[in-house]
Amino acid sequence: MNDGERSVTPSTGPTRPESVRVWDPLVRIFHWSLVVAFIVAYATHEDGFSATHLTAGYIIAGLVVFRLLWGFVGSRHARFADFVKGPRATLGYLRGLLTRNAPSTLGHNPAGGAMVLVLLLLLAVISLSGWGMTTTAFYASATLEGIHETAVNLTLVAIALHLLGVIASSIAHRENLVRAMITGRKKSAPAARH
Repeated sequence: MNDGERSVTPSTGPTRPESVRVWDPLVRIFHWSLVVAFIVAYATHEDGFSATHLTAGYIIAGLVVFRLLWGFVGSRHARFADFVKGPRATLGYLRGLLTRNAPSTLGHNPAGGAMVLVLLLLLAVISLSGWGMTTTAFYASATLEGIHETAVNLTLVAIALHLLGVIASSIAHRENLVRAMITGRKKSAPAARH
């Protein structure tokens, strides 16, 4: 039986599975690898162009490229078309969180989808500016260094907002989103969820 199929028992009728598969292994590996690589890059930023900092930066750049591609060809809930909803839906979801009336979604909610795009953009800027600073032509460029530092600081703010959003959505929908990003499974959805 597929994860999304209902089982039928003679005495109780249709039932839903306790959980369904949402995020494929590549999305989860990407997510947690990015967490580790960003922490390593941030922890070694004072070392300048150390091998550890540069390696973490190149890993981040590769992960961003992978996620952009996987956003178009990946599994259903990995695709941008599944979770990028636009400003109106994003603001509506955030208002719903404040009023305890946010709709539950199976994949990323609209605010989470917007955050994915923001983080990918910021990480791309960090990677490109960092790479630019290491090339001979741009070495020690104050402009690129400023862009790099600003993007890192904005990323830290975005990460804090992302964590607050995960906590708020976990509470609002009574599900552990951190565990879901580890296991790939979320609790079974009502028919209205998509």
